[in-house]
Amino acid sequence: MVHNNKVGLPRNLVAIYAYKMCKSFYKLCKMAGKQAKILTDHQARAVLRYLTEETRYPERNVVIFLLSFRAGLRASEIAKLCWSMVLGPSGEVQDHLEVRDAIAKKGSGRVIPTHPELRKALTDLRQSDSCVWRNRDENVIISMRGAPMSPHSIVLWFKRTYERLGLEGASSHSGRRTLATRSARNLSRAGGSLKDLQSILGHKHLATTQHYVEVSSEAKKNLIEML
Repeated sequence: MVHNNKVGLPRNLVAIYAYKMCKSFYKLCKMAGKQAKILTDHQARAVLRYLTEETRYPERNVVIFLLSFRAGLRASEIAKLCWSMVLGPSGEVQDHLEVRDAIAKKGSGRVIPTHPELRKALTDLRQSDSCVWRNRDENVIISMRGAPMSPHSIVLWFKRTYERLGLEGASSHSGRRTLATRSARNLSRAGGSLKDLQSILGHKHLATTQHYVEVSSEAKKNLIEML
């Protein structure tokens, strides 16, 4: 058997592994090119129920989902978020997340108000046995082996979670798109504008934020009827 690699693996096994990695990456790229599915309230509740009742690390998994669904974080930002960006001076979960430039896409750091549901989930995680805590610079999201999860692992986590629940077309961007669409429809009631939503999502250009918002035929009809 021929060994032509540093770790001594048979050449055919290396080729098979490389093929599987390329295939997985290709699927993720195809998914990234599509608009992620918007989640309904019923679907979001189903995800939370599944994560709470049927997964091994419910506190951590609920936080992963809510960082996307309630804060609009990207997979890379979820992976790199540290407790120092979440906790106040006395160690309590503060009322906002500090997404710093160092972890944000293209340095798009921002401050995001913490949704009450997310705040409770972070507090539960902080107090759980599965929380690895040595200092404030520790990552919030930790793998089963006690190491930080990579952005790629977060993307796969969402993919597998949604697949198990039969949510076709949903991805790591679904929570982010759902937040964008819901927020856009509530802007007038909140006294805000698309610029506020742009700030929450960390977009450099307003056109990008507009692209995230799903168009509603019912909303268009209501707008015309209000004229």
